[in-house]
Amino acid sequence: VPQHVWRINLDTPEEAHQNLSFGAADRWWEQTDLTKLILASNKLQCLSEDVQLLPALTVLDVHDNQLTSLPSALGQLENLQKLDVSHNKLERIPEELMQLAHLKSLLLQHNELSRLPDGFGQLVTLEELDLSNNRLTDIPTSFALLVNLVRLNLACNQLKNLPADISAMKSLRQLDCTKNYLETVPSKLATMASLEQLYLRRNKLRSLPEFPSCKFLKELHAGENQIEILNAESLKHLNSLSVLELRDNKIKSVPDEITLLQKLERLDLANNDISRLPYTLGNLPQLKFLALEGNPLRTIRRDLLQVSTRGSTQELLKYLRSKIQDDVTNPTEEPPVTAMTLPSESKINMHAITTLKLLDYSEKQAAVVPDEMFCAVQGHPVATVNFSKNQLKEVPPRIVELKDSVCDVNLGFNKISSISPELGILHKLTHLDIRNNLLTSLPEELVALARLQIINLSFNRFKAFPSVLYHIPALETILLSNNQVGSVDPLQLKKMDKLGTLDLQNNDLLQVPPELGNCENLRTLLLEGNPFRTPRAAILAKGTAAVLEYLRSRIPT
Repeated sequence: VPQHVWRINLDTPEEAHQNLSFGAADRWWEQTDLTKLILASNKLQCLSEDVQLLPALTVLDVHDNQLTSLPSALGQLENLQKLDVSHNKLERIPEELMQLAHLKSLLLQHNELSRLPDGFGQLVTLEELDLSNNRLTDIPTSFALLVNLVRLNLACNQLKNLPADISAMKSLRQLDCTKNYLETVPSKLATMASLEQLYLRRNKLRSLPEFPSCKFLKELHAGENQIEILNAESLKHLNSLSVLELRDNKIKSVPDEITLLQKLERLDLANNDISRLPYTLGNLPQLKFLALEGNPLRTIRRDLLQVSTRGSTQELLKYLRSKIQDDVTNPTEEPPVTAMTLPSESKINMHAITTLKLLDYSEKQAAVVPDEMFCAVQGHPVATVNFSKNQLKEVPPRIVELKDSVCDVNLGFNKISSISPELGILHKLTHLDIRNNLLTSLPEELVALARLQIINLSFNRFKAFPSVLYHIPALETILLSNNQVGSVDPLQLKKMDKLGTLDLQNNDLLQVPPELGNCENLRTLLLEGNPFRTPRAAILAKGTAAVLEYLRSRIPT
């Protein structure tokens, strides 16, 4: 560093010796002392002790140099608030640095530090401390005194444990311990009331800590560990959690208590040993992303597990909701209803109705849904109706009584041959599942379902694409596989600007209209198993974008 930089506050400027008639701009004796000095991204190997000649400095930035040590004179910069010495080759920190009584931000990442001064806790004004990518094996217990610290980054070191005293950091909101050798987390960590984000990825944890006091914890990242058991106790206090990332562990089961995390938006359980899930997971109201791929889940279709879009997560959640059984009842109740049970004897699951907002009468092989099921709902807003896997020949007429609350209706696996126009009254409906029935058409009255996002009509007897669907603009997913549909109208489909998934597999399409290529909102277009000649299988195999591009190239000009 040129010497005159250190002396900038002291020396009379050159021009003062030549020009003796000073204008207002030249009154050098009135200049203020230097407050910011940025020497980043140079090739400095040392800093002069003359840094003490700049006592007014509030910011000193020397990141990305080749410094192996720091001058002890730094400790005299009593106004310093931000010190950035990251991306250097520092092996130690001078004790004098602990005298900086106003320091708020200290950035030491990407150095070669193996230990820190014991007196580190003297930096009580610190709000941000980054020690990531060093060689630290332990943390001084005096860290407990850093009560104003908001962000602490300890990622990519060699820490085997954290001192329990760290829990005294009452202001800490973000703690990053990614990529260390932690086998446990001190139980006292659970008392850190301000903590919002906790990163524990890539350690050697065998279980998740319990967090009884972390009422504000919003994100918990603990992927790539060796966690085998997910305890209900670890979950039940995390009322504010929106992100729970546990991918690449050895978790075998997920406790029902996960449904207490009502604010959860992202849940990543990919690549674990989970063989079954609580179906009530489907009722988490805010969940937008659920990753389950790489688990031995035998009860869930493979295609549902390859989650990549918000639409496919919604499909998966809907599937889970459809599977909610009487396993949500109290285990002390009578044995479950069987095909031999008379409707009047059917046990009504009031817990499901009141708590889960679910009216479930599925897998009963029943020809009708008993009236007492609808009577039981009186006064309780039901969001989900599951009447699947029965012998119903029509939509139960009393379903219209639920019009002010029901969003999700599952009538799959029945013997329904026509849909009553009254279904159009369910104006809040977003999901409608009528797969595996005997339908040949849909009534035009369904155009009133203005909020309908997903409709599943697979395995029915449609010979034509139901024209009413073209006029429901909110539709995002249409599943029409395994029918006998002979044609689609590409111009009408193009107007459906929300439509992202269209499944027409195993139908009777003799040709694919080239104009379908203009439906550029489609992210998933499935056409396999139809008798058309083009596009050929090799193009279909390349995926939706390639198919749409091929179709556009065939539009006559």
